[in-house]
Amino acid sequence: MFKKLTQFWSAIRQLSGDDAYERYLQHHAEHHVETPPLTREAFFKQWQDGKWKGVKRCC
Repeated sequence: MFKKLTQFWSAIRQLSGDDAYERYLQHHAEHHVETPPLTREAFFKQWQDGKWKGVKRCC
């Protein structure tokens, strides 16, 4: 039961983007060892800037 609940919770976190920083850290550790990772605050600032800056409409 506990394993299924943990898997469910992991799926919810992935779908909502709540685990984005943890996934970023894992990717960074595997592919970008030569540079330090962004802080949690800097990561989310960069994510929000990419998502919300600029024109976000069709017309």
